[in-house]
Amino acid sequence: MAEQPAAEIQLLRSLKAKLIDILSSDADYILQHADSRSLLSPHGYQHVKACRVPHEKVTELLDRIILRGTEAAQLLLELLKDPDLQETFPRLHFIKDFQVNAPLSGETNKQGAGKRHHTPDLQEPVPIKQTKGCPLVTEKQLMIVARSVGKSWREIGRMSLDIPSVKLEQIEEDHTTHRERVFAMLRYWKTCRRQNATAARLHSLLSEGELALPAESLEVLSETI
Repeated sequence: MAEQPAAEIQLLRSLKAKLIDILSSDADYILQHADSRSLLSPHGYQHVKACRVPHEKVTELLDRIILRGTEAAQLLLELLKDPDLQETFPRLHFIKDFQVNAPLSGETNKQGAGKRHHTPDLQEPVPIKQTKGCPLVTEKQLMIVARSVGKSWREIGRMSLDIPSVKLEQIEEDHTTHRERVFAMLRYWKTCRRQNATAARLHSLLSEGELALPAESLEVLSETI
């Protein structure tokens, strides 16, 4: 069963069409501001910059930021509230009072700040109570496991951990060494799975199928660290 995306990512996706329409009036301006806040990798910046059609440039920018995860999405939302952005794109005024835990609908913002309707919150899933037998995986455990993952790390990411290929490419661009890339991939899995990111679950995923890691490489996931 697919995990529910973080609230910031859900929000950006719900606003995507509207933001493309608004920001396309000066796609280079929003790109430069996004780059100034390191919302893109150097390679990602060059890729977006190469897009010649404004709405395609903004679409690529938003897609890449969404794929970078919750932190990048939150930083973009904060950027869109910046006074300079608000002045350049007056139609962004609606986002200043918009709360992440109040999903935007076509009618919500027409009601005005004083008449917001209560809607289902875009909050993180209710944490699943952890038992002593199912602790969340630690970063130390992830680093130890990362040492055992070889050249097939991308296949493991796609097939075993259900991580999009575009995200794996982004991780490869952002990190220079093999171990850093594998650790970033495992950490991304943990971030996405939130309270379901247990050591037992990761052990199960990495010990199944043709891409299974050796049992001794996964022993650390059975330990309490």
